[in-house]
Amino acid sequence: MKSDCSKNRLLLIYGLIVVGWIFMLIVLPHTGLFLSSFTNDDGKFTLANYLKFFNQKIYYKTFLYTFFNGILIAFFSFLISMPLAFFLTKNIPKKVSNFLLTILLIPLGVGELIVVYSWMVTLSDNGLIKHSLQILGIDVPKLLNTPFSMTLGFVYISLVFMLLPIMQSLENLDNCLVEAALDLGASKFTIIKRIIIPFAMPGIVSGTIMVFTMVIGDFLVPNILGGKSALWFTEIIYNNFLTTLNWNLGSAFGFLLLLGSVFVIWLLIKITGQQYEKVVK
Repeated sequence: MKSDCSKNRLLLIYGLIVVGWIFMLIVLPHTGLFLSSFTNDDGKFTLANYLKFFNQKIYYKTFLYTFFNGILIAFFSFLISMPLAFFLTKNIPKKVSNFLLTILLIPLGVGELIVVYSWMVTLSDNGLIKHSLQILGIDVPKLLNTPFSMTLGFVYISLVFMLLPIMQSLENLDNCLVEAALDLGASKFTIIKRIIIPFAMPGIVSGTIMVFTMVIGDFLVPNILGGKSALWFTEIIYNNFLTTLNWNLGSAFGFLLLLGSVFVIWLLIKITGQQYEKVVK
């Protein structure tokens, strides 16, 4: 009886800690964001903050541009991560795979800011890439502060977040399934389409969600690598909070960003027919 009581008391304490953590770090700030988005400078209820989003083209066009690029970068990350994940899990020994994966994880240890600045130096007019190509006599257009440099930076940073969930899914794939399909005369394309991708789909959806949400909520990459050519929705939110000090409008835009990301995640899960429990594992 005493042991059962102590276990129940311990579970109650852990439960209160979890509930308190969720309330303080998730519920409370988002509730404040939601309430602030419906108030004006005088603290009165208003819909003007949301109406301004729909009335000015720059706001909703930037919103759509940000979300489109989030989906596009998630797709590029998938194209690179899918064959790489299969190679690391099925084609090489485990020790070699772990070593290569460690190398891929190293950039995460220095932080996003250092990685972004390193790409800025590399892609600049005096950087290594452009200088090397000029030595070879190849005339290269501007690389930095373009959609190309922004996309490259995003894919580089987000690649690991797509790779790891796919690898986790493929590790449970029985090699006998692929071998049996080959023995029955199935082409490599058919095996990828009918066996590998469906089996890895929970990891693909999970990785897509992580990459997409990370990209649309990022501020450093579009500002440093994209420059003036890439107006990001988070930049508008940043300017409202810290430049114009219009916190109510910034709260409305922040809440719209949250709602938009939740809708895209829900739509992705519905389209792919995945169960939410498998995706978040």
